[in-house]
Order: sequence, then C-alpha cells, then structure tokens
Amino acid sequence: MIKGIIIRGVGGNYYVDIGNEIIECRARGLFRLKNIKPLVGDRVLIRLTEEDEHSGYIEEINERYNEIKRPPVANVEQLLIFFAVTNPEPSFLLLDKLLIAAEVNNLKPVICFNKSDLADENRKNEINDIFKNTDYKIIFTSKNDPRSIEILKDVLKDKLSVFSGPSGVGKSSVMNAVQPDFQLKTGEISDKLKRGKHTTRHAEIYKLSFGGYVVDTPGFSSFELEGINEYELKEYYPEIKKLDSSCRFDDCLHYKEPDCGVKKAVETGLISETRYLNYVRLLEQIRKTKIY
Repeated sequence: MIKGIIIRGVGGNYYVDIGNEIIECRARGLFRLKNIKPLVGDRVLIRLTEEDEHSGYIEEINERYNEIKRPPVANVEQLLIFFAVTNPEPSFLLLDKLLIAAEVNNLKPVICFNKSDLADENRKNEINDIFKNTDYKIIFTSKNDPRSIEILKDVLKDKLSVFSGPSGVGKSSVMNAVQPDFQLKTGEISDKLKRGKHTTRHAEIYKLSFGGYVVDTPGFSSFELEGINEYELKEYYPEIKKLDSSCRFDDCLHYKEPDCGVKKAVETGLISETRYLNYVRLLEQIRKTKIY
C-alpha cells in the first residue's frame, strides 16, 4: 500500500497526494460501518486499482492527533488567524474567539494582520499592545510587501496550517503571494456592506513548493464558543492566567470580585483593556446561556 495525505474531498471522492502524484480515491465501505468519514488532512494508506493506476481506494486512516470541526480538517499543526488592519476593521472579539478555538484544538495560533501597507507604525504598535503579555506570535503581512511574505513562508514551512478569519481580509491574496501558482480566486470587499463576499467554497489543502501544506477555508464572520464554562474561560487568556493567583479568592472570575489582581493589572496597563473587556463579554455570554 502507498502512503499519502488527503488534500481534497468532494462528493465521496478523495484526492490523495502520494508525493509525486495526486490519486483519486474512494473510501472503503468499512469506514461507513465504523461511522468514520475521511477528512482533509488525514494521513492514509491507499491501494491502486488494477484497472487504473491513477485511481484507488483508501484502505487505512492513521490515528488523528487532532480534528477541527469547522472547517473539517485533521492533523493541523497551527492556526493562522487572519484579520485586516483596516478595510474591514478587525473584530478583536472574534479574534479572541478564534484564539480560544486554537487552544481548545491544541493548535499553535499565529495572528496575521494583513493589508499592513495600509497601516502606519503607530497603528501596528497599538495592535501589538493589545496582545502584550500573551506570548502570541503576531506578524503583519501584505501581498505588496515581499519581506512580510518571506516571514510568512518561514512560519508555514514543513507544517500543515489552516488559514482562518473573516471574509475579505485577503487570505487568498496572501496565499497567491506565498505561491503564485495557487491561482486562487480572490474576492472583493462589498462597498455597501463592508464585508467580504464568500469566495472559498470548501476546505482544501494546497501543497507548498518549499515544504508543508496550507488549508484555505470558507470565510466567516461569527463563531460561537462551545463546551467552555465560566471558570474555564480564563484559562484561554494567557495574560489573565498568569495573574490568576494574585487575587484574594482562588475561584475569582475577575469580574465583580473585590481585590482582583487581574483588574488591577488592567488599571496599571499590564493587561490590555480591549482583551479584558472581551473576556468580560464572553464571560457574560457563557453565564447567560448556562443551564442550571
């Protein structure tokens, strides 16, 4: 049997990269019996058909070390979260939700602020300041800035990465800049709505000539937290987690409790007010939907 990785799945057909060729495969019926659906990113073993050496069957799926539901992708190593510095303006609340989604799925998050040629250094410093003491990697990218594209290539090299973020922030344009032969369809910003038109229809892996794979995903402008309770939320804010023991109460939610070290850190500028207010908004959402 031959090793490969599923790079695309459409209508029950799976396209498997075996290194020097893409093989169109069907999945064996035993996967349906076991209620297992092959996913983009799955490492598989395939067998070629006797009739056609360019088609085959998926015989085995290696054990997944993670699985993302939206988009449905397996074995992703890092999540590159794309927002534009402007046009459209970034939603830092949605960004926080995506950072939490990365942590929940054991992915390394990398924050990419695109269209950086539209921002001055003051704006970039303001953005960096929002994420102080988080240890998140932040890069500024632009299809018009070759140096930023080289930095992005270094981040992507030899890894399976997901590109995510709202529509219209330029994910596909940046991918085209990273590797021009992607020839991805790029969208335009609706002048009326200031939102991106959805241009990417399904999850699909693109092989990088310098090593690694990336997944371009359907853009979205909303994301809901699932399965996180009010006491767990603070675990997904690194700068809050660092100061969790500085509060009077061990179970402090850093909300309305007295002698809260986190709230003091916000007042002194150690934690950004933007991030803290987003934390409070998410905490209130979780408490509002709590089932007693």
